[in-house]
Amino acid sequence: MAWTRAALALFAAAALALAVVSGGSSDDPRTPAGLPGLAPPSLGTAVVGSGGLTAAIDAYGDVVDLRAPGPAGQALIDNPADRQAAGTVAPETGIVPRVHIGSEPALPLWRASWVKQRYLSGTNVLVTEARVASSKVTVVYAASANRLACLTRSTGGSRVSIAAFDPAAQSRLHCDERAAGAVVRAAIASDRSWLAQARPLGDGAPGWARQMYRRSLLTLRALTARRTGAVAAGARDGWAYAWPRDAGTAALAYAAAGYRPEARRVARFLLGLDLGGAARFQGDGSPVAGREAQGDASGWVDLAARASGLAPRSQALPWRGRADYQEGEAGDYLANAIVAGARLSAFESLSGLAREAGGRGGLDSAASWAVRPYPQPELFAAVRRTLLRLVADGGRFGIGPSEDWAGNEAWTAPTAWAAWALAALGERREASLLLADLRRAATASGTLPERVDARSGIPRSTTPLAWSHAFAILALRQLWPD
Repeated sequence: MAWTRAALALFAAAALALAVVSGGSSDDPRTPAGLPGLAPPSLGTAVVGSGGLTAAIDAYGDVVDLRAPGPAGQALIDNPADRQAAGTVAPETGIVPRVHIGSEPALPLWRASWVKQRYLSGTNVLVTEARVASSKVTVVYAASANRLACLTRSTGGSRVSIAAFDPAAQSRLHCDERAAGAVVRAAIASDRSWLAQARPLGDGAPGWARQMYRRSLLTLRALTARRTGAVAAGARDGWAYAWPRDAGTAALAYAAAGYRPEARRVARFLLGLDLGGAARFQGDGSPVAGREAQGDASGWVDLAARASGLAPRSQALPWRGRADYQEGEAGDYLANAIVAGARLSAFESLSGLAREAGGRGGLDSAASWAVRPYPQPELFAAVRRTLLRLVADGGRFGIGPSEDWAGNEAWTAPTAWAAWALAALGERREASLLLADLRRAATASGTLPERVDARSGIPRSTTPLAWSHAFAILALRQLWPD
């Protein structure tokens, strides 16, 4: 799909407003304005890699995050999420393709008249195409082992230069046609061989569902460290850590899709963590300061272990008085209670299951978990009421985490896990509608943002998100089992 250039200042205005709110000054850099219908530059919309060197690429072919070894490894390019949110990312950040036409100043692809992006079929090799003045430009990225390849092509007498503004990133970047071509070919062969091992969706699955399934599997591959099994929530500053719930769901998805070795590798990583030490962990298993352990951690680890054929942990963390998946204040929350196998009568209301004990906090989409993957059959009717209400109140890009969630955004993980539960409850129509919402929320390349603007569907946060793709795999397999 292509987007024509138009006079749209939405992103520039929003970025400026955020900069003021965040304490920015007039001396700060300003994130360049994005093209209509696309996220602004610097926000990753695709990920390249297969568990070694991992790169996040924005909608304009810029490498905005680069990590090794693995997606939760050391940052070679680190684009701070707070600057992204404030709209104060300098244009000279990361690896930026620029188009040279005659004696005119070189132009980045966010100055193009249109840009489109896609993956080569069955791979994590990313192709970005753009029209800059009279030239058509193509930029191809692939990662294999510890090398990042970039191949460029242009027409109309133009040429493309690739500038890496960090020496550590420059040392991993290969743009020579011969060397880069070898990396691209190796990545294509590896990805397609790996994807061929997946259990297929069953008969009757439409083409878009099979495409979402394949893209979700490849996304998990890119966000899972091949050596250690650490699953990064996303390839972005602040998200390039392993959360037990995100990684635990990835293990479930791997097991469901027939990737038992990958599921076991993830589960072993999780079983080695000190779950009481923090909410999130580095790629080497060390805790990350700043957020205390959350109440669902041990439940997701146990579930991942069982799904992959390993023994679960012997001790469980208490769930009361802890933060839940919404990562707000500590409390007694439905999501944590479900994962812990606690009685849920305190969360019931006439409408369904509320987020907080006593029926407070509005209906919570995490009620889905009491159907899948922590079934409590006596609650199925309450879960059905909860989800049907949330779906009825949702928009064309999905639902929010809970009824009282502030912000005009749709969240892809709750949309996907609600689809999984509804499919398991036999509500195939509503589950299919949610997957259609998820499809609309996806980027042009098929990746799922953490959340999107509820009106435009434009990504507002980390893209892709491992948790969303893992739940998408599970929902698709529930609707179309093999």
